[in-house]
Order: sequence, then structure tokens, then C-alpha cells
Amino acid sequence: MKNSLLFGLLLSSVFTFAQEFNMDLAQDLKPRNIGPAGMSGRVTAIDVVTEDPDIIYAGTASGGLWKSTSGGTTWTPIFDNESTASIGAVAIDPSNASVIWVGTGEGNPRNSLNGGYGVFRSLDAGKTWTSMGLEKTRHIHRILIDPSDSNTVYVGAIGSPWGAHKERGVYKTTDGGKTWKQVLFTNTLSGVGDMVMDPKNPNKLLVGMWEHKRDPWFFKSGGQGSGLYLTYDGGESWKKLSDKEGLPEGELGRIGLAIAPSNTNIVYALVEAKKNALYRSSDGGEKWEKVNDKEEIGNRPFYYSDIAVDPSNENRIYSVFTYVNVSEDGGKSFKELMPAYNVSNGVHPDHHAWYIHPKDPDFMINGNDGGLNITRDRGKSWRFADNIPVGQFYHVAVDNEFPYNVYGGMQDNGSWRGPAYVWKAQGIRNSYWQEISFGDGFDVVPDPDDSRYGYSMSQQGNVVRYDYITGNNYGVRPTPPDETTELRFNWNSGIGQDPFDSSTVYFGSQFVHKSTDKGLTWSVISPDLTTNDPEKQKQSESGGLTMDATGAENHCTILVIEPSKAEKNFLWVGTDDGRVHYTKDGGNQWTEVTSNLKGLPKGSWIAQIKASETNPGEAFLIANDYRRFNYTPYAYHTTNYGKSWERIVDESDVSSYTLSIIQDPEYPNLLFLGTDDGLYLSLDKGKNWTKYTNGFPTVSTKDLLIHPREKDLVIGTFGRALWVLDDIRPLQQLSSRSSLLDEEIVVFDAPTAYHAAYQQPTGSRFGADALFNGENRPSGGRISYYIKQGAEGMKTKDSIHLFVLKEADTIRHLKIKRPDKPGFHRTGWRLDEKGVVNPSRNLRKSSREPSGADVLPGTYTLVAQVGDHVSQATIEVGLDPRLNSSLEDAQAVYQATKALEALTAEVTASTTRLAKANAQIKAFEAQLKANETQLKDEDKEALKTIKSEITALQDKVFGKEDKRQGITRNPEMTILTRIRNASRYVQSRKTGLTATEEKLMEYAENAVQTYNEEVTAFFDTKWKGFVEGMSPLQAPVLSSIE
Repeated sequence: MKNSLLFGLLLSSVFTFAQEFNMDLAQDLKPRNIGPAGMSGRVTAIDVVTEDPDIIYAGTASGGLWKSTSGGTTWTPIFDNESTASIGAVAIDPSNASVIWVGTGEGNPRNSLNGGYGVFRSLDAGKTWTSMGLEKTRHIHRILIDPSDSNTVYVGAIGSPWGAHKERGVYKTTDGGKTWKQVLFTNTLSGVGDMVMDPKNPNKLLVGMWEHKRDPWFFKSGGQGSGLYLTYDGGESWKKLSDKEGLPEGELGRIGLAIAPSNTNIVYALVEAKKNALYRSSDGGEKWEKVNDKEEIGNRPFYYSDIAVDPSNENRIYSVFTYVNVSEDGGKSFKELMPAYNVSNGVHPDHHAWYIHPKDPDFMINGNDGGLNITRDRGKSWRFADNIPVGQFYHVAVDNEFPYNVYGGMQDNGSWRGPAYVWKAQGIRNSYWQEISFGDGFDVVPDPDDSRYGYSMSQQGNVVRYDYITGNNYGVRPTPPDETTELRFNWNSGIGQDPFDSSTVYFGSQFVHKSTDKGLTWSVISPDLTTNDPEKQKQSESGGLTMDATGAENHCTILVIEPSKAEKNFLWVGTDDGRVHYTKDGGNQWTEVTSNLKGLPKGSWIAQIKASETNPGEAFLIANDYRRFNYTPYAYHTTNYGKSWERIVDESDVSSYTLSIIQDPEYPNLLFLGTDDGLYLSLDKGKNWTKYTNGFPTVSTKDLLIHPREKDLVIGTFGRALWVLDDIRPLQQLSSRSSLLDEEIVVFDAPTAYHAAYQQPTGSRFGADALFNGENRPSGGRISYYIKQGAEGMKTKDSIHLFVLKEADTIRHLKIKRPDKPGFHRTGWRLDEKGVVNPSRNLRKSSREPSGADVLPGTYTLVAQVGDHVSQATIEVGLDPRLNSSLEDAQAVYQATKALEALTAEVTASTTRLAKANAQIKAFEAQLKANETQLKDEDKEALKTIKSEITALQDKVFGKEDKRQGITRNPEMTILTRIRNASRYVQSRKTGLTATEEKLMEYAENAVQTYNEEVTAFFDTKWKGFVEGMSPLQAPVLSSIE
């Protein structure tokens, strides 16, 4: 952390030296995105290429920018490697569709918003991006491009709601972003709530400036900095409109704006004031009149205050808020456009983005908290894009099933359970995920006794005991200990499962609550562990001009309850107002260690505490303070119960504030860190950090865990759903033995591999392109290795040889092409032994070792060799844990398979003799032709007969050759059919053989025995006679064949 090392340098001679990991070596160590996408995430900005409406750009609150070139059928993320994943605005240059401008930092200042780093531009339709400045604006809500001059661009910076700063308001460039001028600014708390340009006059803009301030405990909308501004000269001068022009008197809040394209004199303004109302101007914005102040115009203006006008009808207005309402009479009345609840075709509520095609108003795109929807008939019907995985997860959890499941709660999208991988064909579909509870989802804790049940949280401390199979959920939120006590629950309350007693669970309000009967009853085991500051407990007054007391600002509450796995009755507790306590005796006594966190601002948000699983008193702590406009990263480590803390992360290590951390329980030097801009790795217990960019995007990384059985890193992101980095054993080894990078080749102990039964996906086998498939794990044995030198630049590119041994016997030899790049790679083994060569009509040469019987359960040795360099590891093979099968069953199947292989080998020997005979005949015929020798009629007949005899014997194995076009079928039972029928039955019997398999094997054995006798007789008599009969023709190419 404090050493100035070149990026990528790894000092490997002595591990105690500091080290950074070179991400170029990661290679195949890429996380998989497992979804889900069926419940997507907040879409904040949309633009479409007017002349080619199949090209769509969709910006998301924290999942980056996505592009479709198929009208929304398929989507690709195109902003993964930039400094932020939060998109507030996207605009396509109307003069050049390859030029895309993006403003980062969403403009919806709720408690869970994500910030950005200025404005970006692409000149190649999103393939590459360049930062164009304005990084300190933090949040950009609008971008407007002059249609007559592509170098003139306006940026509407709403600014950060968390603090006062001057970098907000309207910025203008006239040189394509090389320089910027702030052309409208009111005060340090006010930014652009909306901004529109007159379609007929690009120098005329209307801007709604909005003063607002968010604290962790309060939100206020409205102030002197708010107002509606008008310019006719591109921002050189502005006119502030007021009640004199017909707008409401007094303090204003957020203002949504829309100009009617078909009649630009008609302008609408949705104004937050003492009485929220929709206003209309008929003279281009100079004078205004109120047309509607009913609730149908919208609600919660801090979160959504957008309006849009049909480009062909000045009186058709769309108000975009919790729902979408449409007016056909210029705003005098509205009706709901599309339903959300209690219907089978509902569209997710909470809408933020609305696009109407300027030449086809029937084509509209909607972005909301649940994703993106498209209509082609002006809202009569909608298609949900269920293949954009931008879910915002707060927490992740796992169970120990086969395959194991991942659990988590999403912002505004409930709590979910789905597989980390599937033993099915294709990928991880949305249909494999089950919503287990409603609301804004947070922590999910599966019951360690039976993962069918568990605890699932939603906002304000609402927690249920769920049954994911039946949905029979019931509330278990702690109740006050007496009639006078009022409990305070955070939007995202703390919960902890006792690792020593599955019936005991802890939950946080301002107190720690304990249940010993799985949530049915609770007791308070702590005093108020927060500051209990009354000035920070006025949530009922939160909102400003428009009340918004939803509980999102509840404060002085417990965020973290972390029971120790290394010490019974030990709990760590952290709060949203910066306090840290622990108890060693189950809550009888509590010790505060807050003041020992040197360098951490008082009152910071304690996001996570992770107790060591092996060492009592050791823990890692994550804190952040961005909610008070401090984006500094904080992470600490203690080994003495918090008496002292070492700071292990600061600004020199990471680019953004910290959110999560996990220590490998077996390899303590290995740490993973989640920040607002992504995932970081440390191999030396936090001394040095490297951003993990290999296959993982820039995204807010909220939670991390390591699956105890499979050694997978499970990653919960706030914007790109869930990810799994399979099998981190290579990183574990590297963290304890960095010298392995000096070795030519290293193979690592592999995860347990299972002879799993696979099936087709549910719902549909053929999903085409629009069906979401989360990336599945490869089947069979998954083997990781490190190679010091890649094939690039090598003159001699020798293969890697992988040998699988059972005890001292090599049962499989696989050749692996040396990868182009050095580093960590993966390969597969299908859990088979070396097999036998299959029969063929012709002589074949093959260097590839044939696949054979599935290996028996047990431990196998892996030996990797390149040149003279050798490395060794192990892999365990198991039976499908879901099946009622035994080792005896597997042995019976194995022995039967080997017996059938032996039969196949016998047939191969016979058909090889026949193939050699055919080869001799072809050589004989070629010799005759070369010598211009004419055969006698009897010799011609003998040649014809012997060829026919060989073909007849081959046909008994392979069936008669049918050269007719189309689908042909041989009705005869061949030798291979006998063997394959038996083999198909045998290998399908995972739970043991039956009389059916014994009978089929008997049929095959009899057929092979009879056939081999026929072939032997053929060569002993007919072939021998043929060779002797042709000897007068001096035919040395003909001989006996053994």
C-alpha cells in the first residue's frame, strides 16, 4: 500500500516482501456473471439512433451503459472499463450517430444513488471512450447537443446531494469538450434537475435548477437556488422566471420540463412547490398557467420528475413517476398508461427514463427501477428486456446444496434465490431464480439446518421467516421490549446467524435483539449502542417541499452484527453513526472500541465487520463516509479485539470508497475488497492491492464471500447482479507461495468433480438470442494450472501434457496446447479413463487418446509436464450427491463398461484385419494397373467375391452402406448396435445395474463371439485361398493378416 511499486511487479523471492498481482497473469481466472436478469435494475437514460432505431443505448444507475443493435433483442455492456458504472445521461450526436456523449453519476438522489466522474465521449459508437472532464460534478442528469454544431454541447450537472460544491449547474463547450464554461450556477446546493432545448432554436434552453441536500438522516428538497431559467443565446444570458410569469410563489423544488416538438411554443413544467402542479406555457416559456395540481400528475419529485410530449401531438403528455400517466388534453387530466400490480402483464413501477421516437411516436422505451421496456404501439403492449443483468444487490449468502444456491436482496426488487451453476444444458436462466420475499431486498440468511427456510429482510427492519418452496412467509421483526420503547431500524438493518446454534439469530435496531427459536420470540441483549442523537431522528419531517418519510433516512441504528466463528458468544456490532462495540459473553457486557479507529471521521458509516473464522479477536472493518461528501476509502484490521486497528486501505490503494471485504479462512494473506468502482485483491493481507479487472467490470461491489466447500468467490454487485469466481485455489496458493511464479508449470489441487446427471433446461430448449443465460460452470474436472511462458514468441511450442494417475497407474494422458499468454489457465477432464479405439471400415491414424470408462469415485493424482518440468496435484471425484447411488453401484457400472470396452476392442481387432485386407486389395489393383496386367475371368470373379465377402463382414458391424440421399435407416441389428445398446443402458444406470443390462450385455457378447469366429474363419480359409490363387500373378502386396 505504501510502497511505490510498478504496477504488475511481483516480488516473489521472499513472501514477506510486498507484492502486487499482475492482472495479465489472471488469464482464465475470470468471474462468471450468473444473473439474474429477470428482475433487472434501475435504467436512468435512453437514446436511440433516429435513422436506425434498432440501435439503442441504455444507461443504468450503477450497471454501466448497454447497447442493442437489434431493436432490443440482444444487449451488450460497452462501458465496463471506465472509471464509473453510474450513468446519468446519454446523448447521440444528431449529426453523427457514431458520436456518443455520456454523463456519469445518476440524477436520482435517493439514499442508494451512485456517483460518477464527469463526462465521456465515444467517436466509434461506444467501442472506445475518452474522459472529457467535469469529474467533480459527481452527477450529470442531462446532455444536449446542438444539432447544427456538434462541437457545442451542454451538460446539466445536478451535482452531489451529499455535499455543497460549486461544480454543478450548466456547462457548455464549443470545442467538442476540450474546454468547458460554467454558464449557469445558482448556489453550491443547486444543480440541474432538468434541461431542454428548443428543437427549432438550439440557442434557446430552459433549465430547472434544483436546490436539494441529502444527509444520511434527512433529505430536503427546495431552496433559494431552485428556479426556472430561460436563455435565447446559448447560455450567455439567462432570465429567471417567477410568479410574475405565472409560476408558483415561494420556494421551489425540482422542475421537470418538456417542449412540444410539433409546436415549440407549447412548453410544460412539472413544478415542485408548496403545492405541486403542472404548468403550461403557450409562448415558448415566457408566460405560464397552472393546468393541474391533482395527484395524478406525479409524486416523489426528488426521485422522478420527468415529463414528455408526443412529437406529433402537443396535447399528449406523459408524466413519468411511480407510474406512467398520459394526458390527451394538454395536462388537464391523466390516466394510467400501463399497470404494475395485480395483473399478469405488469410493468415495474418507479420510472426514470422515457424515450419517444421523434418520427414514430408509437415507438417508446421506458426505463425504471426494474429495467427496460419497449412498446411499438404507443403503450398498448410492452416487451420487457429480461436480458440486461443490472440488479443492485446489497448482500449475498450461500447454502451448501448441490449445486449450491446464491441468495441476496436487490434495491426495489425483492430477495432472491438461484443457483451458482446448474447441472443442465446451456446457462443459468431467469426461470431458475425464485423471489422469496417482496420489498427492497437486503440480507438473506438461509437456515443452516434446512435451506428451504431462512430469514429475508426488507426496508425498515422488516424481516420474515421464508419458505422458498411454498411461499408461506411470516413476519419475525423484533417487537419493542416494553410499551414505551420505540425501535429504530435502518433501511438496511443488521442481522447475524449464530454459528454455534442454528436456532439463534441476532437482529439490530438501536439494540441487539436475540432469538433462540428462529425468530418467533426476541429479547434485547444490549443497551442502545448508537449515539442516539435526537437531531438525527427527525425522519418523519424528511423530504422538504414534498414529504418522503419512507424510512430511508432512519438513523442511529445498527448496521452490522457479526458473530464470531472462532469464539462462542462473541459479537461485533457496528452502527450507521460510527460506533463499534463487541461482547464476549453473549451481550451481558459490551466494550466500545470506536475511538481506536484512528483516521476515521467520527460518525462514519460502519458498512461491514468480518470476524476471522480462526483467530479470536481478529477482524476486518469497512467504513465509508461518502454520505457526508467524503469519498475517502477506509478499511481496518485488528488482532486484539479492537484495542488497536491498522488501516489497510487508503487513497493510494483504491480509486473509490470501500464497501466490503472478505478474508480467506484458510489462507489469511488472501483478501478481497469491494469498492464503489470494483473488486480488489491483496495477496499480503492488505499491504498491497490490485484492481481485479480480468473479466470483471467497474461496478459497485457491495458484498463478498467464499463458499466453504467449493472455494468460489461469490460477488454481490450493486448494478451488475451476481458473479462467481470459480475455484480460487490458485490465488490461495499464490498468497502463501509467491515463488510459484518462478516455476515453469504448476498444477493446482482441483475442486471435487462429480459424475453429475445433466438434463435439458426448463421451459424451452431453443431460446434463440433474447433469452438470458447466465454463464454456467463447465462440467467434469476443472483443472487450473500456471504456465510461466506462453506460446507467443516461442519458436518451439511444445504441448502441455496432463497425466491422470490412480495410485501409480496412468489412466489418462491429455495433451493441451500451450496457451499464447503466460499466467493462470484452466482446462477440463471429463472424468474418464483411456478408452479403446472404435471399429472402422478403414485404417485410421490418430494421435488423440480415445476416451473410455468413467473413473470410479476416489482421489486421483494430476501430473502436468512441459518439457522437463513437472508439477503434481490431486483431484477428488465423487458420485452425483443428489442421487441414491453407492460405490458398489458405481463399481458394477464401471466393470460392465470395461467389459463392453473389451468387446469393442475385439471387434476393432477384427475390423482392422478387414481394413488391412481391403488396403492390400487396393494396392494389388493399383499394381495390376501399373503393370497393365489383365486378369482372367476366374481371377476377376475371385477378386469380386473376396471384396464382397469383406464388405459383408464389415456390414455386420457397421450396417450396409446406404448412399441414397435423405434420412436412411438400416433395419438390421449390427454388432456395434448390440454393444452400444448395452453401453447406453449401462452408463445410464447411476444407481446400479439390473437384469436388463445383463441381458443386453449377454446379447453383445454372443454377437461379438460369433462375429470374431466368422472373421477368423474368413482369413483362415477364404482370404488364404484368395492370396494363394493370386500368387501366379506375382502379387507380393497380398499376404496373410493376423
